[in-house]
Amino acid sequence: MLNKCDLAEAAALARARLEPYRAIGYRVLELSATQDASALRPFLTGHSSVLVGQSGMGKSTLINALLPEAQAATREISSALDSGKHTTTHARLYPLDANSSLIDCPGVQAFGLHHLSFGGIEQGFVEFAAYLGQCRFHDCHHTHEPGCAIRKAVEAGKIDARRLELFQQITASKA
Repeated sequence: MLNKCDLAEAAALARARLEPYRAIGYRVLELSATQDASALRPFLTGHSSVLVGQSGMGKSTLINALLPEAQAATREISSALDSGKHTTTHARLYPLDANSSLIDCPGVQAFGLHHLSFGGIEQGFVEFAAYLGQCRFHDCHHTHEPGCAIRKAVEAGKIDARRLELFQQITASKA
């Protein structure tokens, strides 16, 4: 979900960053919690959903848009840091209806994947699926090895280079 679409310049940058995800089939819902968040409600119906993201992304504002009675605390963006201020200090469950709930979580600084294996991380990159097992070396890390099918797919424009870079950053941080 891309929130704050009412902020034209920031929304345009965010759309560009999300384009590789759209290209591989992820649906991106665009909205502004301060204007109308109703487009999100059908995706929440019948589920327990969690809002996760950096401080200042509008998670609590979104809660208030969907459930005005929630009165979740919100704060302005820090002009000194150009980022959100921590407002939500603990996770809170909000019932939407008898079969649906929404969890508001504190903003995150980092998201750890240390519990995942290298192969588990590979599997998380859905656009890699067609190329896994096709590398020259069975233990290819998709960085510098000759005959890497993933890097060849990037060179051919079949995988976005930024996605390979993200994969490499994640796997390097595990080393």
